Amino acid sequence: MTPTLIGRWQTRILLLGTLGVLVTIPFSLNGELVYFQVLLAIAVLGCLWDIIYNQLQTLRWDHDWPATLQLGAGIWEAFFFYVPFRFLINNILNIGWLIDIPLDKFLFHYACIWLTVFTASQTLMRIIFPRWRFHGGEWLHK
Repeated sequence: MTPTLIGRWQTRILLLGTLGVLVTIPFSLNGELVYFQVLLAIAVLGCLWDIIYNQLQTLRWDHDWPATLQLGAGIWEAFFFYVPFRFLINNILNIGWLIDIPLDKFLFHYACIWLTVFTASQTLMRIIFPRWRFHGGEWLHK
């Protein structure tokens, strides 16, 4: 399947809004809402990254995005999410309320979300939405 930009956005928002929330709930049971802030920031930043991913995908000869490159994208997103938000925004601009989470907790939370969403996109989405893969990843289409 070669996802369209709209298909990428729809799939990302659907999976983060359902499975991402379910994965985040146990992390925030002790009242730490920072995990939901991280989830929201991952969704927003991910939608911005999808614009770049969509353009990079057109440069590949088969216009496909194999799972190994998706793994690299997950690592890339984690790095470029944590470093700018944690160090630049919180430390330099002193906006501590935005994302204030230690690296180890962030990486564990992010890895749980990412692995769940990645696995669901490779398996569950194909079962629940069989036409999803034939419409560029769009689960809502005309």
